[in-house]
Amino acid sequence: MIRASLFLAGTAALAFAVPATAQSMDHSSMPGMTMPTEAEKPAAKPHAAHPRTEPAPMPKMDHGGMDMKSKDASCTPEHAAMGHCTPDAEPDASGAQMPEMGVMDHGTAAPSDPDCPPEHAKMGHCTPKEATAGTGDMSGASGTDLPPGDAAAPAPPSDWYADRIFRKAEMEHSRHAMMEENGAQKIAFISFNLAEYQARKGHDGFRWDGEAWYGGDINRLTIKSEGEGVFGEGIEGTETQLLYSRAVGPYFNAQAGIRQDLGPGPDRTYATIGFEGLAPFWFEVEGALFLSHKGDLHGRLEGHYDQRITQKLILQPMAEVNFALQDVPEIGVGSGLSDMELGLRLRYEVVKEFAPYVGVEWARKVGDTARFARAAGEDADSVSFVMGVRTWF
Repeated sequence: MIRASLFLAGTAALAFAVPATAQSMDHSSMPGMTMPTEAEKPAAKPHAAHPRTEPAPMPKMDHGGMDMKSKDASCTPEHAAMGHCTPDAEPDASGAQMPEMGVMDHGTAAPSDPDCPPEHAKMGHCTPKEATAGTGDMSGASGTDLPPGDAAAPAPPSDWYADRIFRKAEMEHSRHAMMEENGAQKIAFISFNLAEYQARKGHDGFRWDGEAWYGGDINRLTIKSEGEGVFGEGIEGTETQLLYSRAVGPYFNAQAGIRQDLGPGPDRTYATIGFEGLAPFWFEVEGALFLSHKGDLHGRLEGHYDQRITQKLILQPMAEVNFALQDVPEIGVGSGLSDMELGLRLRYEVVKEFAPYVGVEWARKVGDTARFARAAGEDADSVSFVMGVRTWF
């Protein structure tokens, strides 16, 4: 019994000792169990049953067989293949510098064009001049088929294709009419800038200011007429000018001719020289000098401006001043600044050719001219409410 108890106790102790010994065992002490270090690890071998051979990386070749690999670390082969950059050329086996990789034509590098870099040509943004030079004979090309350059324009054709079908005399007449209709035609124009009724203190009146001309863009024959009167008393005075007008620029005309005044006083005839045109900021201006057959010299300057409130409603301020070099009592004009007019008119363009208006006008005679007017029993200044129509055709 004692022996059996000792056997069971020894068996139990041995059972607990074996796992503990296994946990603390150093496998490196066992024969054949030494673990290799990282440096001593052998290279992995392919499985014997299924051998695999990794193909060697092939260099990217162009049509000419040239390696696209570059030593430029900033331009990887992947980016170069997508056209994002251009790698630096590296020397070939013989030590010679390889040509710059641009637009290749089956093994031949395209010549460099400063106006069309290779990267732009590769993406289709332009075509190098050297590439177009060999496309064929350009001696017979014309118009947009010609390559860009600063050569002289080709001569106009001396023969007309229509002359082969129609008689040449008929085609000459047709071409002449076409040229006239596109710049050489003659035009007639008539306008009335003012045609109005004036409501004034004591005596209502009327006034007109018109112009007509005939000619082309450069040369014209012009007639100007203006005057005023009083209802019940007739016309107080008229002024008519016959002028030759010539364009001296895109916006101005020079004018010369004669002026004839008619009215209750003595008639006067003047030699006239002046100008009219469109000043900066869209001011329409006119000016003239008048030398009468009696030797007295007068001057005039006037202008107006169209301020558009809408496309049809227009406010037009205008001003006119007159000068004289000497006193001319017989016509009631004094030297210096003789008189001035300021007006403000609001018109509505029913159509471009017809625009009724209303407004107000202030006129003032100054200096000796005002003295002559008072001596004749007239007022030196006046205010008029006006209504009228502006028209042209």
